[in-house]
Amino acid sequence: MRTLRLPQEKLRAPGEPAEEQGCGTGDPGSSMELTQLGTVLLLLLLPGAVPRQDSCDALSRGDETKQCCNMAVEPEERAEGRGLALELPHQCTELRRSGQPACRCLRARWLRMVQFAEQSSTAGLRALHLNVSGAVAHGLLLAFSPAEGPAVISSAEQGTVGTIRLPGGLFPSPSGQAVRVVVTVLNIQQLAMFQEDNQVGKVLDDTVVGIAVGDGDVSELRDPVQLTFAYQPLPHNVTPLCVFWEPNKGPAGGWSSHGCVTQPGDKETVCACDHLSFFTLLLNPSLDVSMAQTLVTVANGGCGVAVTFSIFTFAFYIFLRCSYKQFRSEDTLRINLGLHMNLVSSLFLLNLAFLLNSGLSSRASMGLCSALGGLTHYCLLCCFTWTVLEGCHLYLLFVKVLGTYIHHYLLKLCIVGWGFPALVVVVAGATGSYGEYSIGMVDDQTIIHLCWINSEHLLVHYITNCGYFGLIFLFNTAIFGVVAWKNCHLWRSGVMQGHCKAWKVALAAMGLFCLLGATWALSFLSYGSSSMPMLFLAAILNSLQGVFIFIWLVVLYYPRAEETSSSLSHIVRNDRTMAVSQG
Repeated sequence: MRTLRLPQEKLRAPGEPAEEQGCGTGDPGSSMELTQLGTVLLLLLLPGAVPRQDSCDALSRGDETKQCCNMAVEPEERAEGRGLALELPHQCTELRRSGQPACRCLRARWLRMVQFAEQSSTAGLRALHLNVSGAVAHGLLLAFSPAEGPAVISSAEQGTVGTIRLPGGLFPSPSGQAVRVVVTVLNIQQLAMFQEDNQVGKVLDDTVVGIAVGDGDVSELRDPVQLTFAYQPLPHNVTPLCVFWEPNKGPAGGWSSHGCVTQPGDKETVCACDHLSFFTLLLNPSLDVSMAQTLVTVANGGCGVAVTFSIFTFAFYIFLRCSYKQFRSEDTLRINLGLHMNLVSSLFLLNLAFLLNSGLSSRASMGLCSALGGLTHYCLLCCFTWTVLEGCHLYLLFVKVLGTYIHHYLLKLCIVGWGFPALVVVVAGATGSYGEYSIGMVDDQTIIHLCWINSEHLLVHYITNCGYFGLIFLFNTAIFGVVAWKNCHLWRSGVMQGHCKAWKVALAAMGLFCLLGATWALSFLSYGSSSMPMLFLAAILNSLQGVFIFIWLVVLYYPRAEETSSSLSHIVRNDRTMAVSQG
């Protein structure tokens, strides 16, 4: 890390008188020119020392607008310009919004005044000034809080206080000369600054932390500065992001995460940044209002399509039963199609329940809302249960194929598939788990309102939905792996090649993957920066699962009746074993 720190008195503006030289020989003016020349050479040669791009440079090129907030803004900062009032953003909205050169220049000077603020405590600003010796090898540890401001501490403390770790590389002074360190804790509501246009996220506790070391800009740190922001547990739909204020972003500045790494936790987030600036923790909602409305519209449209194709699937099943004798007499076909129809029925009810929930939840009474929440939860659990029954059926069909006999097999599957979810919902309803559920932003604005498991009983959701499906997905994935391995083995041995084509085998595998509920696993990936694409993908694929099953059944079971047993039944027949028998 290379950091350039130049004494402020050597950065004189044109027209200012040069300092008198107390010692030395030669022309004082020539000495000052050599000093400025040396400064320029250092700025050009040192890769870690980047010259500060002054926002006031545009004023020296003859711009017409040289006034902002009814103040004349000069290219050179005069002595009276350093006394800007902290209340200036409150008094002048133009300072916060305008991208005119004069306002950009005035805004940069105001930020620099705040960064090196001399006030130890004032409205919206608390500052700490330190002269740190260059002998600090292990860095410097400070604490900050919105109420108390910054303070030096000896060790990290647990609690609601944030911490700042300045690495020892910031103080490379072999001569032992002290370096000025200024830490400011700002309240952006009281200062009326650091507010980006069209900002979606919310600043944690309205608090911004400014850090300055020396008199110049510090960047490209090998050992990053670490800021720990402490908080109470955040809402589940909020994602923290470490950001700093970038004055050159947009017309009036904005938040940027470039050069900062976010390490989120349950009660604190650690920000590691390779430069010094004004930092904060931005709480970004996983969904904003427009995105939430779009997502609900996509889900409702997909559910409507799924309900329609579920009806088509029922009609196709009736057509097969009435037109082909095999579907009434052959046990394997009857069980396979009966199992698939129960899964399609659960999907049909789930999509229908979601459409009713979405349309009635906003105006439903408390009792009706609890009933809608219980119905939606029941249909979801039925869908999950029938996917695991599909996996169990595949296990019996491919793994345990010899001597398998289950009396009233399909009836027992129906008792489990429809009865077990009912038992879970009755127990959850007895504990008062169903009711109004709202998804809101960090400013308590509601963006989605549903009848579902209420916020006081989210443990019921995690156990009965997330935990239950997690076990189902692991089991079905293992079954799918066994089936795929046996398919490949029989295909290589030549057993299947005479009975089915390769594209039907691939389609059967894709259909099995959908039948076993793989699309629901996308919901577990809807977290963090990838949440929005995954939420849309999960909403589309899950709502269209009925469409995929309809296409899969039509392609595999129609029009040739002698092929209706599909590639899976061919495997069983070529193994010369019975799949499942019924009494």
